[in-house]
Amino acid sequence: MKTTVRLCICVAALSLLAIATNFAQAQPPAASINVVTFNIRYGTASDGENHWDKRREFLIDTIQSMKPDLLGTQETLGFQRDYLAQKLPEFDYLGVGRDDGKEAGEMMALYFRRDRFEKIASGHFWLSTTPDEVGTKSWDSSLPRMATWVKLRDRKQTDAPNIFFINTHFDHRGPTARLESARLIRRQLTELGKDCLVILTGDFNADQQSPPYSALFDNLENQPSPIVDTYRVTHPQREPNEGTFSGFKAGENRGARIDWIGASPQWKIQSAEINRTDKNDRTPSDHFPVTATLSY
Repeated sequence: MKTTVRLCICVAALSLLAIATNFAQAQPPAASINVVTFNIRYGTASDGENHWDKRREFLIDTIQSMKPDLLGTQETLGFQRDYLAQKLPEFDYLGVGRDDGKEAGEMMALYFRRDRFEKIASGHFWLSTTPDEVGTKSWDSSLPRMATWVKLRDRKQTDAPNIFFINTHFDHRGPTARLESARLIRRQLTELGKDCLVILTGDFNADQQSPPYSALFDNLENQPSPIVDTYRVTHPQREPNEGTFSGFKAGENRGARIDWIGASPQWKIQSAEINRTDKNDRTPSDHFPVTATLSY
């Protein structure tokens, strides 16, 4: 009798385990989002063998290999924005020139996968004391600088908060401009990105020990930042090979990590990497792209 009872208990336990296993296997995996930030180098630069016409297909191949859902680009001129849109037809895009808010000047063009995201709102602002005035610059900025943003609904995860995706490029000369730009971006993350999960991409022309980095990621007046540095979360120990400016040279990695992806602390950061793809000792741009995979 005891043997029969024990046998029944074992059979029942195994049945429950099988049901639980099948249920777990039947559940869809947590929806993840692949994010890429990429300074693609403006296409009219006199770069010789690295000129845009000679590397554009390589750049597209590199982007496609990373399988982004969200892509933020910097130094993008109008014809480059359109070339990427043509070669990446599954993406919607947004980008205007920093000089006139139309077609003149470099763009912070961003791209989002059409079948994954629905655009709710979008806009641009300039990194200046008058951010709503097109083409403005302030402080010691050498050029007009700007940010482009879009608010998205995730079609795959409809119960998740909306996503505020913003892309920018800080000035390469003015230290005060970079600091004030970081402070402005932080305020806009809180205001424009209210009630959203935030993703920030960009070329910040500053390293981890700089005031702009602290202004973006550190506590401010006992208030935590609305974002974390995805790369540093997944790579807590700082290493000497984290440079993201390549100068088109394969293996050039000992400079500063100036290209960042920031994300709301609520994201689960599955991975973050610097993509060092090269071909014949050349890279697709003079910056390495940076990636992050996030999930809810």
